[in-house]
Amino acid sequence: MTSPHMAITGIGAVTGYGWGSRSLWEGLVSGKPAASLYPGFGPNGEDAWLARVSPDGDPRDGLSRFAQSMRAAAREALTDALERGWTPGRRVGLLHAVVISEVEGWRQFYLEDRANRRIRDYLTLMPSTPVSMLMQEYGFHGPAMNVSAMCASGNAALITAKMWLDTDFVDDVVFVSTDLSLTPENVEHFVRLGVGVVDAEPLDACRPFQQGSRGFPAGEAAIAFVLSRRGEAPYVRVLGGSMSHDAFHPTSVDPSRTQVDRCVVEALAASGVGPADIAYLNAHGPGTAQCDTVEAAVLDELLGGNPHLYSVKPMTGHCQGAAAAVEVAAAALGYEHRLVPAPPTVAPGHGRLLDGVTPMASGLTLKTSLGMGGHNAAVVLAPAA
Repeated sequence: MTSPHMAITGIGAVTGYGWGSRSLWEGLVSGKPAASLYPGFGPNGEDAWLARVSPDGDPRDGLSRFAQSMRAAAREALTDALERGWTPGRRVGLLHAVVISEVEGWRQFYLEDRANRRIRDYLTLMPSTPVSMLMQEYGFHGPAMNVSAMCASGNAALITAKMWLDTDFVDDVVFVSTDLSLTPENVEHFVRLGVGVVDAEPLDACRPFQQGSRGFPAGEAAIAFVLSRRGEAPYVRVLGGSMSHDAFHPTSVDPSRTQVDRCVVEALAASGVGPADIAYLNAHGPGTAQCDTVEAAVLDELLGGNPHLYSVKPMTGHCQGAAAAVEVAAAALGYEHRLVPAPPTVAPGHGRLLDGVTPMASGLTLKTSLGMGGHNAAVVLAPAA
C-alpha cells in the first residue's frame, strides 16, 4: 500500500523501562517512572534517580551499551516493519539522530585504557562505526548520516527523512536515535546547570506544566523507526514539520517566542492543517520554568487553547539527544493502542494538561521539541487511517 505521507511502519525501543517497545509502552501506561536509584551518580557521589538503560545487550552488537542499544532498537524496528507488511525498497537510507556518542567508551579509553587500544576496538568509538555495521548487517546502500540538533535531534531527523522521501532520494529510511550518556560527570553538570534533578522521585521533582516543578530526571534511550510510504499497517503518519533557531543563548529559550512560534506555524502549514486540527500537544515539557512557559503560551495563543497537553519526561526521563524520538514513539504507540500515555499529575497545573493515561480522541498530534542552544523543531502526526 502506497501513501502520499511518510509513515512509521516499525518501532524499536531500548529505554530505562527495558529492552523492547513493549517494555516502553507497558512502562508508560503503568504510571510508574522508569528511573531508579543509582549509587554514586549524584553530584557529590550520592545516590541519583536516573532512567538508565540496563547492560543487557548482545556483545556481538558492539563493545558498549551505546552500540548494543542502537543495533537492538534498529533490529526490532526492522523486524516489526517486515511483520506488518513492509518490504524494503532498492534504496534504504539511514539517519542516526545523536548528540554525543560512545560517552562511556571514550571515558574508558582515556581513564582506564590510557589512550591505548587495539585499532579495531578504537574504531568502535567512531560515530560512523555503528551506522556502518547496521548498513552491512542488512545490505542497505542508500545514504547514511548522523543528524544532530541537541534535544530536537529526533524531530530534525524525521523532517530530514521526509525530505529524502518527498524528493525521491530514497525508497525507505531507517531512523535511529541514540543517547546513552549518563556518566556521573554528565549528570553532575546538568544538576549544576539547574535543570537536572536527581535527588527526588521523578513524579515529585518533574512536574511539566504544574506548580512546584524543579526540572527533569535524566534518562537514556535508543529508539528506531522504519519510515516509508509503503506498508500495510503503519502506526502513524508524519504529515510534515519545520525547524528554526532562536540564535539567542547557549541554554535559554528566547522568551519572545518569535522563532518557536514561526516553527509551529510553518509545521502546521507544511502539514496542510490548521490549529483547530490539533487535538494533542506532545510537548518537550522538561519541567523547567522557561520551556514550560513557552510551550503553554504556544498552546494558549497559537493553538487557541484547545489541544490536550502532556509530556512523558517524568516517565522516561529527559533522554537528551533521543528525547524527541522516545516522545514520538510514545505518541505512535498511543495511536496504535488508542490511548494517550500521559503521566499522572501531582499538583495544580495547566487547564488542558492530561492526568494519567487517557482514551484517545480523534485528531492530530503536534510534537514540539526545544533543543538546548535554540534548536526548535515541530512535527505533526496523524492516525494511520
